Amino acid sequence: MSEGPITQEIHRKLTEAFAPTRIRVEDDSARHAGHHHEGGVDGRPGGESHFNLTLVSTAFKGQSRVARQRAVNAVLKAELAGPVHALSIRALTPDEDMAG
Repeated sequence: MSEGPITQEIHRKLTEAFAPTRIRVEDDSARHAGHHHEGGVDGRPGGESHFNLTLVSTAFKGQSRVARQRAVNAVLKAELAGPVHALSIRALTPDEDMAG
């Protein structure tokens, strides 16, 4: 399955901001079909509105979990104000990344 434009933009912005060693942007919108926030970028059902994010970067070293989430939210401010309704964030340092 190809990535949609919102997924691509999230990936691009986070890569530029955090130079991650690992990034995973998962469009989870299909699990929320029928919800009133469904629709994302083009208003169609199933369209890029709910995401799960795993981001591993040295930029998070010394930051609390809340500070990391705030940093990610600041980078994605435009998306969170528009098409993205929900964003689950796992922001880790390389030392914390068990999957890496």
